[in-house]
Order: sequence, then C-alpha cells, then structure tokens
Amino acid sequence: MSFIGVGMMAFGAWSAREDSRYDAVVLIGLTLMALIGGGLLLLGFGPFASWLLEILGRCAERLPLPVRLAVRDLAGRRATTAPAITMTAMATSFGIALTIIAVGMTTQDSAAYSPSARPGTLSVRSFSAEQAGAVRAAIQRELPGVPIAQREIPSHPPREFRFFGADAENVDLPEERVYANEVIGDEALLRYLTGDQSTPYDEGKAVVVTTADVQVDSVQINYDVTGKDDPLTSKTIPAIVAKTVDPHMQTVFVPAKVVRDLGYQLEPDELIVDPSLHRISAGEQERLDSRLGDIADTYVERGFQASTTWLVVAAATLLIALFGALTAGDGKATSSRPGRVLRRAGDGSAATFRWFGASRAGLSTLCGTVLGAVAGCPIGMLLIWPLTASSSWDSPPRVSFETPWPTIAAVVVGLPVLAAALGGLLARERAGGEPTATS
Repeated sequence: MSFIGVGMMAFGAWSAREDSRYDAVVLIGLTLMALIGGGLLLLGFGPFASWLLEILGRCAERLPLPVRLAVRDLAGRRATTAPAITMTAMATSFGIALTIIAVGMTTQDSAAYSPSARPGTLSVRSFSAEQAGAVRAAIQRELPGVPIAQREIPSHPPREFRFFGADAENVDLPEERVYANEVIGDEALLRYLTGDQSTPYDEGKAVVVTTADVQVDSVQINYDVTGKDDPLTSKTIPAIVAKTVDPHMQTVFVPAKVVRDLGYQLEPDELIVDPSLHRISAGEQERLDSRLGDIADTYVERGFQASTTWLVVAAATLLIALFGALTAGDGKATSSRPGRVLRRAGDGSAATFRWFGASRAGLSTLCGTVLGAVAGCPIGMLLIWPLTASSSWDSPPRVSFETPWPTIAAVVVGLPVLAAALGGLLARERAGGEPTATS
C-alpha cells in the first residue's frame, strides 16, 4: 500500500513538473491524486510500529538495565503501545510534510513577489478627485512637515476616453515594474522614482527612469484630447536619463505641466511619502487609516511577508505526536514485572525509576518520530510540485525547493529528548508515592 501511495505521489509530481499554466480541473485532479497517495503511504506504515517494537525487543540484551527493561516493557505491551506510536508517527509525518511544503511554497511565493512601491513607501490610493484635498490634509496632519509626492492621471469625463502615452526609443522597460510606460507628476514624484533627491528636474523635459546604460534625447508623446476616436496626435519633447535605485520603478516620467499644455485636465491618483524622507511606522499607518476611514486606502511596501499560520498547525501536530508517545510509555512502572526488577536492582530508588520512565518515553517517541520522518519527507517533497503549479495566466518559473533538513533533524532528535525528560519526571512522581519494596 505504501509503494502504491509513493507511486501515485511521484506520478502527480512528474505530471506537474512543467513551469507552465495548468488547467484548473487537471491541477485539482493531480493534487487530489497526490493527497490520496500520501494517505496510502501512511496507512501502509501501520504495521511498522509493531514490527519495530518486536525488533527492538530482540536487540535489547546489551543495553543498560533501565533501558533494556523499558524496551521489553514497550514490546510486551504492543497491543497498547503500537497504536500510540502509530499516532506519533502519523502526527510527526504530517508536521514534517507540512513544514517541507510550507518552506517550498514560501520560497516560490518570495521569488514571484512583485512590490507595489519602493521599500518603505507609504502609498495612498483609491480616492475620488473630490476627496483628494481631504486625503492630503489627513496625511499632513498625521505626518506634519513630511513632503508628499503626487502622481496624476488625465481626468476622464463620462462616456469619453482620452488617450495619453509616452514612448522612448531604444529603452526596454521590464515587465516586473510598478507603473506603466509613463508616469505623470511633480518634482517630488520624480525624485521618489529615482530614489535620489539630487535628480535634476525640468518641467519641460521628460525623464527616462531606468537602470540601463542608454542615451535618450527625446520622448514621443501620443495623445488624443478630443476623445472622438480621431487619429492620435504625436509630439516630441526633450528628455534626459536618470538612474533609479529600484529596478521596479523604471518608467518614463512626464512633468504635469507638459500634459496640461497639451489640453488635458489632471486629477490626483496617488499620494506618496518617499521612504528616503520618512519611513512610516505601523502605528502611524494605523492612525492614518483611522483618519481616512473609507475614503482612501493606505499601503506601506514592507516587502514579501511570509505566512506563519502553518507554524501553529505544525506545532499542534508535534504536540499530538508527543502526547501519543507519552501515552505509549504510560505503563505502571512499579506494579509491572520491570518495576519489580527495578526494585531489586536499584533498591526502589527514585533515580532508577526515573531512568526507566525516561527511557521508555524517549524510545517510544523515537520510534514514532523516525517512522514519521521516513513517511513525511517523501510526502512533502512530492506534494510540493502539484501544490506550486499555476492555474493562472501568470506562470512564474519555479525556484529550487530546499528541504529543511536541519528542522527535520531537530524534530527527530528533539521530540524524543523532550519526551524522555517528561517521562523521567512523571516516573519519579509516581515512584515517590509507592511503598518501598521489601525483601
């Protein structure tokens, strides 16, 4: 059953290996098949706990007495210990598989992330032209003395479309950029785009903002002020080139005066606080949101923010694994045959019972975590392919998925150590209330 499950997951991973767009139905089918394969792998691992205990029972002869007796106690109660160890293995495998998938998907999302502004920028958008003054006043009250850059767009009267576009020859703008081919604004906006407060500004010249080493003397503007589907009018204006500190900000900057001189009416579309002049804090953004209410949306570019919800789920599954392991080692130490042997060998001392309880809890946890890691690693590494395949038109290429081996090793080693510590503590407390054995 486990081999069939691995085969199903491998087929799903192989089928979803291409960096291309997948049909939604096909992708759902591949993912479902891979999930079923993971379930079959876990079901096939069911008898392994009992077999592992039997093997340990045969190989325990040369171990120290408390450890040897702990192994024999676990092996002698397989009817109760094997299901508990199986629960530990299931929970551990789920936690490890979830960790592998989450790390891989976070890496993929981080590589595909495209910022909406320069890092640290406050951008206020989605307000009407009538509310622009109130929005600017709210920003100034919250951030007194902080300059505000303004991006503008041609106003569009009802049932009328007025085209405006700017092109620079021999300049290839990247697809992953914040703005379109052209941006209309003021001097503060230009210096925000470049990230350099010394960028020269001329209200009659366009600026090609780029990271490339190009020479540009002019920019062609194509426009239609009438909105009557007339042929576009072209005009060439002088231009200069300015470097930008952020490759996502590459565009053609057109001063607002040039656009107004063509006959356009402009309206504010975005208000910006340059991070070079002021970096807004989370508290300032919260207060600004309270001031603005529903009239505008605020956004602060803080880079890619990885989701941490999966950490809570993974921690919960590992706690379940720990509980299952402690359940497997919850036999009565002092009333069982190993307990009677320990009385004779250690004179009923608490230290002897503590070592016995720690060994029993640690070994049961080790059996479960090892089985869980053996099952969880292939599940995570194979499921990640259909789970990161794209069904949208934008299909970013996959990055290499790094398996978090140090984290997996920490789980496999750390859980048994923690269980042993708890098992030893609980064994000592039980032993304290037991009568001392008599000869």
